[in-house]
Amino acid sequence: MTETQMSSTPLPAAAAEAVMPSDHERERRRRRRGRDRRRAVVFHAITLALVVVILYPAVWMVVSSFRPSTEIVGNVSIIPSAVTLENYASAFSGIGGVSFWTFFANSTILAVGSVVGIAASSAVTAYALARIDFRGRALWFSLMIATLLLPVHVILIPQYIVFNNLGLVNTFWPLLLGKFLAAEAFFVFLMVQFMRNLPRELDEAARIDGAGHVRIFRSIMLPLMKPALVTSSIFAFIWSWNDFLGPLLYLKDPNLYSLPIALRLYVDQTTGTSNFGAQIAMAVLALVPVLIFFLVFQRYIVAGVATQGLKG
Repeated sequence: MTETQMSSTPLPAAAAEAVMPSDHERERRRRRRGRDRRRAVVFHAITLALVVVILYPAVWMVVSSFRPSTEIVGNVSIIPSAVTLENYASAFSGIGGVSFWTFFANSTILAVGSVVGIAASSAVTAYALARIDFRGRALWFSLMIATLLLPVHVILIPQYIVFNNLGLVNTFWPLLLGKFLAAEAFFVFLMVQFMRNLPRELDEAARIDGAGHVRIFRSIMLPLMKPALVTSSIFAFIWSWNDFLGPLLYLKDPNLYSLPIALRLYVDQTTGTSNFGAQIAMAVLALVPVLIFFLVFQRYIVAGVATQGLKG
């Protein structure tokens, strides 16, 4: 019998019933599709509700920066009844005789200095802990990890006394010196874990060619550490830019204030008067560099963090 004849031959009744789903089976599939659709609707509804809750404060802040100051307090609406640019004009003019650009420059110096110091010192320290065999390496690494468990408030007073005795209070050095001395254990740990995932055959091949530690670090490790370096730079920039406690402790001159400290100046606790419009406008302006920095380098975050295991 040819293939055409076989295809045209009607199937037996039993075979046809086996191929065609029964009414009960079709009803069961229909109910299952209905349940899947309802679950999808509920899931998306919950997700949208969470997005609204999370984004509402940011949207309200941006909208309120265009409201008159008298309409900000107690107003939870995201639709302004009046729009004004006076808040941004007041923010750019500054406060206390100090312009916005002075505060912005101070924050930029602290953030960029933190990025450079952390990236350089943490990379060198991580290379020593991950690639160089020396006596007590495990002990020093454990002590470094232990510092992560130490609350920062415990060392505030001793640090302030040291910097005050050195005459460094009211300068940027107390906020930057530790960054250049690999005092941030989190970033050292991040880079150590990254380096441990790199094959040691690279080091051995370089040593056969006569390369030392400096050449291996500069020519092999640094190019491969780009995801970890960028990830550390993003966190260092954001944390330094948003830091309030450090500048509050060490900076006394208004001309040295960073943006988080400048925002506090708009709330006058003595007279009870506050310029909330200018304060919110400056807060929006302070967020712009962080968003730009994050959006430019965000693709490196997953590559940098996902490769950090708990190896070794």
